[in-house]
Amino acid sequence: MKQLNRIIFLLLSGLMCCACAFAEDLPRRIISLGPFITGDLVLLGAQDRIVGVTAYCPDVETVRDKERVGNVVEVNVEKIVSLGPDLVLATPLTGVKAKEALRKLGIRVVDMPQAKNFSDICGQFLMLGELVGAKEKAEEIISEAREKVDVLRKQAAAMPRKKVFVQVGSRPLFTMNRDYFINDIINLAGGINIAEHAGSGMYSREKVVEENPDIIIITTMGIAGEQEMAAWRAFPGINAVKENKIFIIDSNMFCVPTPFNFCAALERVAAFLQEGEKPHE
Repeated sequence: MKQLNRIIFLLLSGLMCCACAFAEDLPRRIISLGPFITGDLVLLGAQDRIVGVTAYCPDVETVRDKERVGNVVEVNVEKIVSLGPDLVLATPLTGVKAKEALRKLGIRVVDMPQAKNFSDICGQFLMLGELVGAKEKAEEIISEAREKVDVLRKQAAAMPRKKVFVQVGSRPLFTMNRDYFINDIINLAGGINIAEHAGSGMYSREKVVEENPDIIIITTMGIAGEQEMAAWRAFPGINAVKENKIFIIDSNMFCVPTPFNFCAALERVAAFLQEGEKPHE
């Protein structure tokens, strides 16, 4: 009996040591170099471990006081090093030289790939959950988001499809083709992205006139958004202009691909298409 108790004690001790070692291996000082990464970390409850973010990361209370280490393309390597991170989460836009410099200094840099659709967003989120020791929470959030997306997809399938143009930049005019998750939002909401097969996000107003969308969605907020709406009204031949179907959407929700943001954006776009949303006057 004593021998059995000793074995059980050793097994439990080993498990406790493994758990402690695992906890010690988890990153405690994280720098996020992408808005969606910051959003994901907040969803996973890891905001207290964030020590640095970019100037374009969501301006929410949980990360408002974090150090800004640059924008999504150019980062301040010296500032990052001074913050003593044990994990830097980068995006495809992060400068290659900056990442190489950090790795040479022994700092762990993990590249988060660009999400092209909802499945990619979920995969990214799960990967991040595993990195920060929140895999179970990540799985719960993904499951909830998938259920929501499935409901919205089924609702949209019963509605007539309409042509959509999404504007994410104005000088130059920029949109999203099939290489970006926003294309997936439009398709799942029951729309047809007029730029889906474009070679890049660069687009012209003349091409928009030619494609004649039923809906125009502008991601720019505030005065700039109102100015862009006025600019489109100079093209009265476009169906979206004739029918007053020009909408402005929150860029933080629409362009920061966390699982919940994807659901919220999908719900809004579906409302635009199903005429459950009043357009901006």
